[in-house]
Amino acid sequence: MLGLLVGAAAIFGWDGIISGRSSDNGIVTANGRIEVERVDVATEYGGQIAEIRVREGDTVIAGDIVAVLKTSGPMAELAAAEAEVRSALQGIARAKAEVALREAEHDLSELELARAADLQQRRVASTADLERRTAQHAIAEANLLGAHAAVATAEAMTQQAEAYVQRLKIRVAEMTLHAPVDGRVEYRLVQPGTVVGPGARVATLLDISDVYMTVFLPTSEAGVIAVGDEARITLDAAPGFVLPANVSFVSSEAQFTPKAVQTASEREKLMYRVKLQISSELLDRYRAYVRAGYTGDAHLRLDPSVPWPENLQIRLPDGP
Repeated sequence: MLGLLVGAAAIFGWDGIISGRSSDNGIVTANGRIEVERVDVATEYGGQIAEIRVREGDTVIAGDIVAVLKTSGPMAELAAAEAEVRSALQGIARAKAEVALREAEHDLSELELARAADLQQRRVASTADLERRTAQHAIAEANLLGAHAAVATAEAMTQQAEAYVQRLKIRVAEMTLHAPVDGRVEYRLVQPGTVVGPGARVATLLDISDVYMTVFLPTSEAGVIAVGDEARITLDAAPGFVLPANVSFVSSEAQFTPKAVQTASEREKLMYRVKLQISSELLDRYRAYVRAGYTGDAHLRLDPSVPWPENLQIRLPDGP
């Protein structure tokens, strides 16, 4: 929308942009258009669309399923990965059993070494026998350390296999696409059976909790408008209603200017973007009425103490 307005400014000049803007009794009026934030629902992974559950115009709640990708391939990978986990767990069990065996061998060699040392001290056994028992004990210690290392390796392999299973589960879960916000389906971009790549858009939603009107005001008026100020919106399509809004943004930089800005009068022609936000509570109550693209007027008070005139008192449709 901003790009269109800036482009129009370049073509028609400043006066063309603000034709229809007027100021009366401390209230400035500027034309604008209702805008709704668009949110794309896109794939994380490529695949084939198995199911698309929305149609254009449908209202969705955050978390609703929008589309489902075919998961037969990832599910097969998941089954194989879970089998790898079971195998790795069995490997841990075998490694721990090996540790128990090596501990028994180590304890026995320790006893035999102590006995051989005692016999050699009493000169009942030879020095060669003591040396043999010492070597056997060293081998038993090495075997025990190897068995403990095998357990650590088996556990690491199990953790790796479990992490891969978790990644596959996340992948399978993310192949079901959910609406990230409450909204209305603006475009349905795919059909069942369509093969899409990673990052492909399957639908575009209008975030009906984020609806606003953008207008442009000259320096003298934008300079006294503050974020949070009350505003009123009237729509060409529904002239009998007056909607409350609040200023949510005032640009700190001019959006477009004349070709030359040299005098004070020309600086007054600098245009600043002002955004009027409609409250989420009001939008939730009148969600069936929310439409993007409606044209109308925004009305702002240059002096907050100025009362709203009768024709700008809030008038809403009969709510649900």
